[in-house]
Amino acid sequence: MPNDFNQQIIEEFRANAGEVGGPFEGARLILLTTTGARTGQRHTTPVAYYAAGDGDVLVIASAGGAPKHPDWFRNLLAHPQVTVESGVFTYEATAEVLEGTARDEAFARAVEADPGWADYQARAGRVIPVVVLHPIPSDGPPNVSASSMGQYVRLIHDAFRRELALIRKEIGNAGPTTLGAQLRINCLTFCQGLHNHHTGEDIGMFPFLADSHLDLAPVLDRLREEHERIAELTAELKQVIGADPAAATGPADPASPQRVREEVERLAAALEAHLTYEEEQLIPVLDAPPRPAGPARPAGAREATGAAH
Repeated sequence: MPNDFNQQIIEEFRANAGEVGGPFEGARLILLTTTGARTGQRHTTPVAYYAAGDGDVLVIASAGGAPKHPDWFRNLLAHPQVTVESGVFTYEATAEVLEGTARDEAFARAVEADPGWADYQARAGRVIPVVVLHPIPSDGPPNVSASSMGQYVRLIHDAFRRELALIRKEIGNAGPTTLGAQLRINCLTFCQGLHNHHTGEDIGMFPFLADSHLDLAPVLDRLREEHERIAELTAELKQVIGADPAAATGPADPASPQRVREEVERLAAALEAHLTYEEEQLIPVLDAPPRPAGPARPAGAREATGAAH
């Protein structure tokens, strides 16, 4: 069973779509559910995480610098399939314990982002494990913590807002000369997530709304144009941090935090305007009661669009 402190965080996390207060306010946090190594019972633990690219996340078995590995780590050694709650999505993942250079590089990125990890390592008297969680592909729709399509859109948007706020804060705290490796990954992961979300809207939600609400055509046209503009801004951000191999003409120079900050601020302004407009225009439609069916068409009646054929 979770201890009282963890249980309070778990309940607050689930009640507020991943947001918590207290010592973890503003932190990147997930709920990790593992299967007990001895009991086979399920145990949920709030843990800090770092983006690792391609949808993977890193978690660190620090136990606050304690001399023993945390229970959740021993559990996933015995049962590598785990459940991850992000606040918006719940999904299954496979846990991989990093070894050797891969572990050391990942831990070094974490220390660069937060020196407190080095303090934990110094106190622990053991090599603190680093674990990467690989999402398991699913054929069905995502498991979303939302009761309506409108709430789903709001939750996704707010998750992007929170992550962008964290990135802006981290850039503000960065040194004057180079961008940290983990911060660079955070930026790239954000850009990829935004691309995936907008692509999903372009091929799924927008065509559905276009077919069912003809009056939304001007709104959807504007939203698609904004998607294109935001894609341009994310491409420019990726180029600045050296993520566009096609733009490279030689060895990549360290990204200047000032340049990255300028690009992130441009993206943030455009994205917030876009998210706000989409919420104002689409959420009332998505959450409206279903439209009543029209009167039955008499047998043999012809469609108006086919009358002249």
